[in-house]
Amino acid sequence: MVNAGPKEDALQVLEKWTQAFRNSDVDGIVSLYAPDALFIGTGSKAVVVKPEGIRQYFEQALLSNRPRGAELLSHSVMVLSDTAVAVTGLDRVSGVRDGKVYTADGRVTFIVANRGTGWQIVHFHRSTMPN
Repeated sequence: MVNAGPKEDALQVLEKWTQAFRNSDVDGIVSLYAPDALFIGTGSKAVVVKPEGIRQYFEQALLSNRPRGAELLSHSVMVLSDTAVAVTGLDRVSGVRDGKVYTADGRVTFIVANRGTGWQIVHFHRSTMPN
């Protein structure tokens, strides 16, 4: 298999993230984060710095309002080095609340790095789209 390059490797992690989100796969999505990842989810009131905190966040976010959806509407990629890539974009998440589908547009940034054990998310931040 040919090495695709840092950009492609990072985008592959984001595709796995999107699939795990859509499947409400808490274990799958948490496994994509490095143990020391910095995390600020849409509903976070503080920077989450422990894997348990990321798990708690996604247990609350993904195990309710199902089925869930996530889509990266547009993005820009900056290769920082052979082992680090920043991806920033606009996204849309969806779910079902009281029997009705809802969507929430947002702004998202992932920093994905390979520290010798494979590519993982080392930084994540998502915020709602301003009015």
